[in-house]
Amino acid sequence: MALPPNHPLRIELNDEVHTRPPEELKAPSGITYLALSLEEGEREASWQNIADLAKRFGAEPPPPGANHFSANLGPFRAKWERHTEYVRYKFIVGEQDPTAFTKPAIEAVPQDWLSSLTGRILVATRVLFVKGEPALPDSSDIGQTYFDGNPLIGALIAGGAGRAYTDFRIRSDGFSRLLVHDLSMTPRQAGRTVQRLVEIDTYRMLAFLALPVALQLSPFLAQCEKELAEVTAAMVNAGQEQDQELLARLTKLEAEMGHRQVHNSYRFSGTAAYYELVQRRIAELREVRIEGLQTFMEFMERRLAPAVNRAIVTSQRQDGLSARIARATQLLSTRVDIARGQQNSAILASMNRRARLQLRLQQTVEGLSVAAITYYIVSLIGHLAGGAKEAGLSVDPELVMAASIPIVLSLLAYGVHRLHALISAEKK
Repeated sequence: MALPPNHPLRIELNDEVHTRPPEELKAPSGITYLALSLEEGEREASWQNIADLAKRFGAEPPPPGANHFSANLGPFRAKWERHTEYVRYKFIVGEQDPTAFTKPAIEAVPQDWLSSLTGRILVATRVLFVKGEPALPDSSDIGQTYFDGNPLIGALIAGGAGRAYTDFRIRSDGFSRLLVHDLSMTPRQAGRTVQRLVEIDTYRMLAFLALPVALQLSPFLAQCEKELAEVTAAMVNAGQEQDQELLARLTKLEAEMGHRQVHNSYRFSGTAAYYELVQRRIAELREVRIEGLQTFMEFMERRLAPAVNRAIVTSQRQDGLSARIARATQLLSTRVDIARGQQNSAILASMNRRARLQLRLQQTVEGLSVAAITYYIVSLIGHLAGGAKEAGLSVDPELVMAASIPIVLSLLAYGVHRLHALISAEKK
C-alpha cells in the first residue's frame, strides 16, 4: 500500500512500551535485587559495569546509550535498568531451596565485579519465590521461619493468585527479605508481581530522601520568617535613610532562599512523583487482606505518607516564603525608586534654576561686553576723527563719536545674535 512516510520517531516511540519487560519467574527461584543511587556523571560508569559483566560470561553487552539489559549468563539471569538518579540490578537463580533464604542468588555473581559497582545502595533485597499451599499458612510461623519473628506486612496479591510477606527490615548482611508464594500465577504474571514488590520498596526509599532535607530546612525557614517579619515591621515607619539598609537585608534573604530552592526543589518534586508511583504499584498488586497482617497499602500510608506530607508542606512553606520575600523586596524597591526619583527631580529642578541664573548672568555679561566693546570702538573712531581734524579736515570728533555709537552698537548686537543662531544650529 502506498502509505505516507513514517514519523521519524514512530518506531522508537512504539517500541518504548515494549522495553524493560519483567523477567519470567517459575517457583522455586531466588532473586537478589539491588538499587543503587547515582551521582552526576556516574551513569556512564553504570553502563560500563553491566557491559563488563556480560563480556565475562560471553554475552553481547548492551550498546552505548542503552538504559536496560537482560540476559541469561549461565549460572544466573541478570537484568539491568538505568534511571535518572538510580540504577537497579536483578539476579535470578532457579531451583532454590524452598524453605529458607539460605543461598542468595547474588552468590552466583562474581564478587570482585560486585565490589566494583558504581553507586550507593538504596535497596538490597533477597526475594524467595516458592510454591505456596492453597491453605493459608499461619502468619506467626512465617514470621518465625523467615523473618526472625518480626511483625509482618503481607497480603494476598494478584487477585488471590499469590501471597507476599516482608518486614521491611535490613539485616546484618545488608539485605531485606521478601517471601512470595505462587498459588496460580503464570511466569509472566509472577515476574510482573515481583517487579512491583521490589519497586514499591525502591520508590519508598527514593520518596524518603526528601525527609532529611525537610528536617534540615525547617530551622532555616523559621529564621527566614523571623527576619522577614522584622524587616516588614520596620518598613512601616522607616524613613528614606533606613530603606537602603532594609533593602540590603531583603536582598540577602532572597539570595539565600533562592540558593536553597535551587538545591532542594528537585528533591521535593521527586518525592511527590515517587510517592505516586508507590501508590500505583500497590494498587497494581490487587491486595486482599490476610487476617491479622497489615497490607502494603496500610503500612505505606501509616509510615510513608507522613514523611511525604512533611516534605510537601516544607516545600510549600519554602515556596510561599520565597514569594513573600519577593513581594516585600519589590515593594521596598518601589519605595526606594520613588524616593530616588524625587531626589532626582529635586536635583534637576536645582540644576534648572542654576542654568537659568547662569543664562541671565551670561546675558548680563554679554550686554556689558557689547557696551565695553562699543566704548572702545567709538573711542578709536574718536581718535581717528581727531587725527583727521589735526590734518586739516573739517571734522568734529565729538559729533563723529556720537553718530557712530548707534551704528557700532547695532552691528555688535547683530553679531552676537548671529553667533547665538549658529551655536543653536550646531546643537540641533
